[in-house]
Formats: sequence, C-alpha cells, structure tokens
Amino acid sequence: MAVLAMHHCSVIVENTEKALNFYQGILGLDVDSSRPDLGYPGAWLNVGQQQIHLLELPNPDPSEGRPEHGGRDRHTALLVDDLDELVIKLDAASIAYTLSKSGRRALFCRDPDFNAVEIIEKQ
Repeated sequence: MAVLAMHHCSVIVENTEKALNFYQGILGLDVDSSRPDLGYPGAWLNVGQQQIHLLELPNPDPSEGRPEHGGRDRHTALLVDDLDELVIKLDAASIAYTLSKSGRRALFCRDPDFNAVEIIEKQ
C-alpha cells in the first residue's frame, strides 16, 4: 500500500456562510455542489484535485491564546499564482496576516473562526 495523495482536509467553522465569505469570496475557491446532506451544514471546496471540507459544528478550539503567527499553529497550506493579488484582497477586507518566516513568498492569515491558513506563491 502507498499513500497516493491528500484527498481533503476538514475545517470546523461556526457559520458556513461566514466561512464561505473568506474561502470563496477572498480565496476564490469553488463550492462542490455534490456534497450530500450529512445532517449538519457545511460545504466542500475544490482546491485543484483536493478539497477543503467546511464542517459547521461547535468549535472545540479556543480563539484566545493561539500563536499570533499561523506558522506556529495547525494550518492548511495553499498555493497561489499571485501573492500580491491576495494581499490586496486581504487588506481590502481588513484581514490581518503575517509573512512567512522561512523567506519564501508566503503569508499566514486566519479565517473567521481563527483557523490558520498559509498561502504560498508557486515559483
């Protein structure tokens, strides 16, 4: 047996529509309409051949006491083709971010539920 690829990651959100404003509105991800009724609200978002599953459930993680820099917290990392364009969108939406400490063209921000997201510009 060999692990071939990552299929999806799940992110707990308090409000799916609020989360979609970030993941769809800011990051530009498409919603996969094939998500069945799972008994709770949520959304599946396409990221190339992989997905992010938004699960609308009570969040067990506190928003206080988390590292300011998302690179020191659990995070989902995404590749983009233009980091500068994303910075303009984040600034316009007043979404805070920190630059990667690795020296790469990358930044960390948080979604409305304080989940960390790393955005890396593909070289």
